[in-house]
Amino acid sequence: MSRVSVRMFAMMLTLLAGAIACNAGSGAVAVPTPAVDEVKATAPAKETAVVAGGCFWGIQAVFQHVKGVVSATSGYAGGTVKNPGYDLVSTGETGHAESVQIVYDPSQVTYGELLRVFFSVAHDPTELNRQGPDEGTQYRSAIFYGNDEQKRIAGAYIAQLTQAKVFSRPIVTQVTPLKAFYEAEGYHQNYAAIHPHDPYIAFNDAPKVEHLRQQFPDLYAGK
Repeated sequence: MSRVSVRMFAMMLTLLAGAIACNAGSGAVAVPTPAVDEVKATAPAKETAVVAGGCFWGIQAVFQHVKGVVSATSGYAGGTVKNPGYDLVSTGETGHAESVQIVYDPSQVTYGELLRVFFSVAHDPTELNRQGPDEGTQYRSAIFYGNDEQKRIAGAYIAQLTQAKVFSRPIVTQVTPLKAFYEAEGYHQNYAAIHPHDPYIAFNDAPKVEHLRQQFPDLYAGK
């Protein structure tokens, strides 16, 4: 079954159950500014962040609309198989998660601000090994840090959100070192932008971008 067919089938089952799983709706939570963050750079530069939180189509779409983000690329991270493809990752046996590599300008947006978007509108960090209609470890919530500073900021922010009881359920987001990021197949890149009328995108991902616009007007870039 093709990627699109799998998504359509999952959406049909959800509709028949009478509960459209719009994870953007459940994940659109107001979260505080990170108490621990990197200092905003004084000159343009490029840094990289990698996160996972369900289907990478929606995560990529959200961060493509964040000011200061140079690029957002769908791919795979967190597993043991080198150069994996979607068909293999979708079995859940590679250890990889559908992830997004975010290249950003730290003079315009900080790592902590990216995490604030990630935890508030990009996905639901309390769902274990799933997001909306997608189930499996490949859809887990994860932050793949590239250095000790990113690890420190991510850990401190999760602790801050937990202490503030922002979510009614425990945060299950993993914070693990980034060993490698593998770019996904071309047909996965910019999928939400290219297929805005796809029912999966309309129900699950377009609302995330709208929540970004509403909740973070200073960070929203109407690309």
